[in-house]
Amino acid sequence: MKYPRLLVNKEALEHNAKVIVKMCHDMAIELTAVVKVTCGEPRIAKMYLDLGVDMIGDSRIENIIKMRHANLKGPFVLLRIPMISEIPDVVENVDVVLVSELHTVSALGKEALKHGKTQKILYMIDVGDLREGVWYENAVDEIVKASKIGGVDLYGIGTNLGCYGGVIPSEENMNLLVNIANAIKERGVSFKVVSGGNTAALYLIEKGTLPKGINGYRLGESMILGTDVTNNRTFPFLRQDTFTLQAEIIELKTKPSVPRGKIGRDAMGRIPVFEDLGERLKAIIAIGEQDVPSDGLKPIDKGVTVLHASSDHTVLDVTDLKSSLKVGDILKFRLTYNALLRAMTSPYVDKGWSDIS
Repeated sequence: MKYPRLLVNKEALEHNAKVIVKMCHDMAIELTAVVKVTCGEPRIAKMYLDLGVDMIGDSRIENIIKMRHANLKGPFVLLRIPMISEIPDVVENVDVVLVSELHTVSALGKEALKHGKTQKILYMIDVGDLREGVWYENAVDEIVKASKIGGVDLYGIGTNLGCYGGVIPSEENMNLLVNIANAIKERGVSFKVVSGGNTAALYLIEKGTLPKGINGYRLGESMILGTDVTNNRTFPFLRQDTFTLQAEIIELKTKPSVPRGKIGRDAMGRIPVFEDLGERLKAIIAIGEQDVPSDGLKPIDKGVTVLHASSDHTVLDVTDLKSSLKVGDILKFRLTYNALLRAMTSPYVDKGWSDIS
């Protein structure tokens, strides 16, 4: 067995997908399942499609192409607004693409017309989080202009909250999006979807306070991990045991809990802080910041504490662990969304995709 390794719990992933599909479809909400944290793993996408999600979303065109090559039909949504340089690949492979620039829409339309196609677009509106989208005060005029560009079809409008500015989705900003949708339609422009949600907005469905008119959600973290980092919570009706990171101990020694000597910055440019607890049993595992942020590792075994990490080594305090350890033993961890993202991207972390084949 190769370590470090991510174990995949298919049963837990299926549970989360089934629960969320039902939540959304019971409210006539189109569900885009986001697989970007898995780097567009086709087996995850196929599982989601088999369980009834409406679309598969990813932020990287390379991942969508990979899923296409795995004979998945989609439909696929490109979540990151496209670069001009990748528009030929977008038109060839993407069903719906998120956009926020008229220049980009024009380029998409020209490319689509060259191939006798019409490219569906979902125009993003910034309602306060300050990431992508036309500022809400200018949204109606700009989106009406976009709808008149040849070669494109306005599939819908949407917003993103929480990911950049940390702004929490609310009835107020969702109603703002609905009002903009209504104003666009009053100008004679029709479209299908008002996409108001990511995982941070799921609580509006739970509470029954989602404004009427929002009929699209794009969900990744909740389905993959059963967590919501923006609102700092776990979902009690979802499972968090979807992925387990296994890492191997390469050193096990008793050492002081505070370094000896003048302390500067570590290899990552940080100034580390240590608590003097005397002599402690330390374990080093063969994984580091290049693979996963150490503050995103959540030990499964009680008595294990993550102390600090360099690029290739993570140091743990295992003094209080009840069971005995030896070099070569495996320790297990749950992961935050940020840690899972990094681990999935690292070529040095083995992925247990065979567990869901």
